[in-house]
Amino acid sequence: MMSTREGAHIEQPVVQAEGLVRSYGEIRALREVSFSIPAGSVVGFLGPNGAGKTTAIKVLTGSLAADQGCARICGYDVEAQAQEARASIGYLPENNPLYPEMRVDRFLRFSWQAQQVEGASEDCGQAIERVVEATGLSSVYRRAIGDCSKGYRQRVGLAQALLRDPPLLILDEPTNGLDPLQVVEIRELIRRLGRTKTVLLTTHVLSEVEALADRVLLIHQGRKVADDTLETLTSAGDGRLVQISVQAKPERLESVLRTLRLEIVQLRPSVFGLEESARGLVRVTSFTGEQLVSISRAVQEAGLPLLELAPHAGGLEALFQSLDTAGGVSVSTEAQA
Repeated sequence: MMSTREGAHIEQPVVQAEGLVRSYGEIRALREVSFSIPAGSVVGFLGPNGAGKTTAIKVLTGSLAADQGCARICGYDVEAQAQEARASIGYLPENNPLYPEMRVDRFLRFSWQAQQVEGASEDCGQAIERVVEATGLSSVYRRAIGDCSKGYRQRVGLAQALLRDPPLLILDEPTNGLDPLQVVEIRELIRRLGRTKTVLLTTHVLSEVEALADRVLLIHQGRKVADDTLETLTSAGDGRLVQISVQAKPERLESVLRTLRLEIVQLRPSVFGLEESARGLVRVTSFTGEQLVSISRAVQEAGLPLLELAPHAGGLEALFQSLDTAGGVSVSTEAQA
């Protein structure tokens, strides 16, 4: 907890990222990404393939250093206070690393020992009993992991992530490869865990975010383009998601696109979509309608007809479709990640 001058208390964010930059050679995977996640949130961390989600998760978990910026978990710097930061995280990677020949009970005991839990309020047996109950593993407790269904193997992965009773859970594609019944079971498990934990959930299944998350963090081409409640981001009537359309003659299309690209580079990440058709119809989509004033001014100065400036609805699927169109026409002079 942190105190204000008046003596009131404000709660410290569980996750705080400030200006994260990470490159792989000439490819910039993260471009000054900043966000914070308060306690008790279930956040859907979304973005197309190559958006930078995996890189961001690696930085948060301390397995990859940022080139610039910093990240804190429960107030601990992930680099300067790596041990304390990692102890605050329960992590389930996309490729759940398990030993199929080991029994569930022995794997959990091995995981406890490997995590070097010091100063814990409970011993190994108590911790295992707690996570087995929380994840519903009692029926397979003495079974070899390889003999368990995919759904139960995911539960084993969640159980090891919960052993230290961390305040933060990072779940990377937790329902990947599960059948519909197993998906329902794992979602319900995550929903229960979200009552007492802060959860950062990465997934490509948009219905999963709509079912579980109370907030969405969306990145594209290494930049944060949205950070708000699901209701706000998918509402058509609040001006949050706006689309502008103009018409250009074919011979002027390249000139128009060049002008719009220059404007968009200045406005990003507020503007994330630029789409053009063979008929000369150009659309720009933005999360912040106010930022499109500059675009519409450029359109007017070019003497082009403004066909549309309107709210753009459609939920998370529409947001992703807009992000996909941004990949069709490059709007940045930087290397894309």
